[in-house]
Amino acid sequence: MENLKLGLLTLLFVMFIGELSYAQDWPNLNRFKAENEKLGLPAPGEKRVVFMGNSITEGWGRICPEFFSGKPYVNRGISGQTTPQMLVRFRADVIKLKPAVVVILAGTNDIAGNTGPSTLEMIADNLMSMAELAKANGIKVVLSSVLPVFDYPWKPGLQPAEKIVALNAMIKNYADKNKLVYLDYYSSMVDERKGMKAEYSPDGVHPNEVGYKVMAPLAEKAIKRALMQK
Repeated sequence: MENLKLGLLTLLFVMFIGELSYAQDWPNLNRFKAENEKLGLPAPGEKRVVFMGNSITEGWGRICPEFFSGKPYVNRGISGQTTPQMLVRFRADVIKLKPAVVVILAGTNDIAGNTGPSTLEMIADNLMSMAELAKANGIKVVLSSVLPVFDYPWKPGLQPAEKIVALNAMIKNYADKNKLVYLDYYSSMVDERKGMKAEYSPDGVHPNEVGYKVMAPLAEKAIKRALMQK
């Protein structure tokens, strides 16, 4: 019995420390702090591109590292993050790295409610704020569509498919009005249910290697378009 009590106390202590750490660094500013310092500023003539996002961006670097290797591409995806968290860390993980282009892919975790309820307007506002911060600092902006999702495995029943369609329309409308590049992953990855094609994802949310290989040329094309903008 004493061992059981000790085990429960240890578990509660570990959970408390984890929650305390999360509360103290909610946007996870420490995640890339050392890497950002080591990376430093771009070399003369370097057209650095920062990919800002969640687990879809983070997983891209893990599942298809060849997409990033040998290029001035910097992956700043953090699994589970929502747009307000990304907005808080945008200066540290994007602006201070002085990229030529930022590729923003975010919003699905907001719809899933990872950090609490969010309206589509709230999500769009955060994406627009990131875009405006980038523009104010001379960074070209690529705004990505949210990838299709029929249901979230970790929070089923939210019916995200139509919400994603509506959010993507808001993102595209903002990009078009402000002469930003809109990167449409959605159209190439959606199935008849308005979810992700099964061959592109193991769980209907996160791309597999095949899915990332669909996304790669679309991203490259969007980056080239952004770099050509005056």
